[in-house]
Amino acid sequence: MNNRSSFNKEIVGEAIRDSFRKLNPKVQMRNPVMFIVFIGALITTGITLRDMITGAAGSLGFAVQITLWLWFTVLFANFAEAIAEEGVRPRPRLSAVPVRRPRQTWSMEMVQNRSMPLACVKAMSC
Repeated sequence: MNNRSSFNKEIVGEAIRDSFRKLNPKVQMRNPVMFIVFIGALITTGITLRDMITGAAGSLGFAVQITLWLWFTVLFANFAEAIAEEGVRPRPRLSAVPVRRPRQTWSMEMVQNRSMPLACVKAMSC
């Protein structure tokens, strides 16, 4: 059983910090969908601030709600990505190299010295 839980305090703490670090636009551009949500969150934040300054009470509540939902979506996506990255880091990569046997090349000298079976000569698959 895996002794590292997905919700270990260290992993969650690091993932929360990473979710805020990933608010960098250069990092956000790696995921086009979340980059568009990020841009939308920036635009609605500007609209909300404008409505607060000018005192437009009619759409202020709606703008605040949309702004909060967009920022929550961006931060949660960053958090989920950070959790996934933290879960992958300690695992070693598996390699198929030890499983596969390297193909050997046979020379005519090996066939004549009978160091290669005749069945391999006919099939040339050894």
